[in-house]
Amino acid sequence: MSTTLAITGWGAVSPAGWGAAALADALASSSPCETSPLERKLGDSTVTTLVRRVPAGGTAPRVPRLRRASPIAKFAAAAVAEALGPERIALAASGKLRVGVVFTISNGCVNYSNRFFNEVLADPSLASPILFPETVFNAPSSHLSAMLGGSAPNDTLISDDSGFFSGIDLAAEWIERGEVDGCLVVAAEELDWLSAEAVTLYSRRMVPAEGAGAIYLAAAEGPVVLDSLPDPVSYQLRSRAEAAAELRRLLDVADDGATLFVDSRSGVDRFDRGETAAWAGWQGPRWSPRAVLGETMGASAALQVVAAVEHLARGGCGRAVVATSGWNQQAAGAAFRAS
Repeated sequence: MSTTLAITGWGAVSPAGWGAAALADALASSSPCETSPLERKLGDSTVTTLVRRVPAGGTAPRVPRLRRASPIAKFAAAAVAEALGPERIALAASGKLRVGVVFTISNGCVNYSNRFFNEVLADPSLASPILFPETVFNAPSSHLSAMLGGSAPNDTLISDDSGFFSGIDLAAEWIERGEVDGCLVVAAEELDWLSAEAVTLYSRRMVPAEGAGAIYLAAAEGPVVLDSLPDPVSYQLRSRAEAAAELRRLLDVADDGATLFVDSRSGVDRFDRGETAAWAGWQGPRWSPRAVLGETMGASAALQVVAAVEHLARGGCGRAVVATSGWNQQAAGAAFRAS
């Protein structure tokens, strides 16, 4: 990364509420968000999973393309609208601003996939062709480009929960090559009984959640600067603990007692112990979004980054480091500073 890049806009939708401010406030208070039951029928019984949903009351941008979109696309659109703001959205729609989109995802459009395949199993001749386009992994990113009216590059990366940092790296490459004026990096997930119950198979202490996070990256002046983005550390030749330790070495962030550290710990020791050991003795403030928001899967790293950026922009600290020990692929992270 040779070009100095700034984050000039950011947005979030999470169980803490609609907006980056609600997210940062929730993490600063450390109070876990409320849970609600997600139910499904299984024969004569009901299977109940406690989840953390995005609260009602917020809205996605009112554009025709989003009328029939699933929650994942609406969450992403709301985060993007906050990150860009109306002026840049208008410039993109008029062709005066080339806004790239990098969407990172793990589970994808599970709501409409569930609906479509239920129809296929019930009667294939009646399965709605309108639903099928909403089942594919790149459906949310296509909605975003349609909302912006742009023709700039658009890509969807399928990864574990650390993939957001790979998305930042791709966005930086597009900016350096001059393919875009700026790039959105977005991650979002929605709740469905299948993904929610799958999360609890790892641990009953994990609470599935939903939401979205977005940042707008550009080679421009901005309130927050991307200081360091090392290559991710793969689990192929290392354990999770070894990868977390190597990531800390690569990030090379001095612990001055004032730098904010936003980690990926969930409160389940067998998943957290590698990251806990790697960052043992950290003296500065430390946030663990999963412990507050729940397991937002592919959106979790995005919410970590947005929380850190919001805190920096508020003047809460001068530097922040974000690290994620992904579920099954890699450890990744980045360092940021207030400009």
